[in-house]
Amino acid sequence: MIDFAKEFGAAGVEGWLHAVDLDTGAEVGHGADRPVVLASVFKLPLLVEFARQADAGALDWTEPVTVGPGERVFGPTGLSAMLDEATLSLRDLAYLMIAVSDNTAADALLRRVGLDAVNAMLDRFGLERTRLVGGAADLFRSMRQDAGREWPVVDPDDLARLRVLDPARTSRGTPRECTRLLALIWRDQAASPERCAWMRSVLGLQVWPHRLASGFPYDDVEVAGKTGTLPTLRNEVGVVEYPDGGRYAVAVFTRSFSSAVNQPRADAVIGTAARMAVDHLRG
Repeated sequence: MIDFAKEFGAAGVEGWLHAVDLDTGAEVGHGADRPVVLASVFKLPLLVEFARQADAGALDWTEPVTVGPGERVFGPTGLSAMLDEATLSLRDLAYLMIAVSDNTAADALLRRVGLDAVNAMLDRFGLERTRLVGGAADLFRSMRQDAGREWPVVDPDDLARLRVLDPARTSRGTPRECTRLLALIWRDQAASPERCAWMRSVLGLQVWPHRLASGFPYDDVEVAGKTGTLPTLRNEVGVVEYPDGGRYAVAVFTRSFSSAVNQPRADAVIGTAARMAVDHLRG
C-alpha cells in the first residue's frame, strides 16, 4: 500500500487524494470521500456549466462583457490586477479564469452563468457532495468579516474563525467527485465533444508548474488542471496524459499545519503524491 499519510506529513500537511485511470477505471485514494474546501477549484464546475450553456444556445460565448474598475475582485492575476476598464468575450473570461485563476474573470462569468445553474448541473451528474455557495468576491468578503483583515490571514486565532476553511460553510467537494467531473470532460460527456475539447485545451493552458505538474517533469507527459489556494490550503485537480495513451484524473487537497504563506514543500507534495498514485495505477 502507498503511505500517502507519511508523504503528506513529511511536507507539513494533511492531505486527501483520489486518482483514477480514465480508461480502465482502476483507482487509488486517500480520504477520497472526505469533504474538502474547493477554493479556486470552484472554477472547474463553473467552466463545465458555461460550456453546457454555450451548447444549449443559452448564451453566446463570444458575447462581449465589459468589466470596470469597480467590479475588480482581489487577486494578483488577469483582470484582478488591472486598473482600467476592459472588454472581453465570455470565452476569454473563461480562459483567464482557468489559465491564471483570475478571480474577477470568474465572478463576471458566474454572474452570466448563474450559481443555481452550476449546482443544478452538479446534481444532474450525481455530484451531490459538490456545492458552490458563491464566487471569489464572496470568499474574500467572508474572510474580511471573520478575520477583520484582507488577505493574507496568518494569525492562528483569525484562521480558526474563517468560514472559508470549513467545508460545511463554503464551496466544497470531495477528491473523488472532482476526478469524476474531470472524467466527464475527458470522455466528452460533460458537454458536446467540441466544447469538451475546448475545456481540455483551456485546462492545459494553466500556467502554474509548482503543484501537480511538478510531479511529471517530462516533455512528453501533458498535465492539465486547476489549482486552488486559501490560507493553509493548497489544492489541484487535473489530468495527466502519457505518450502511450494512458490518462489519469487526479485530485489532491491539502491543509498545512503552518500558517506561513510560502511553503514550497506543501506545494511540491501535491505533485509527489499525484506521481505516486499514477505510478501505482500504471504499475
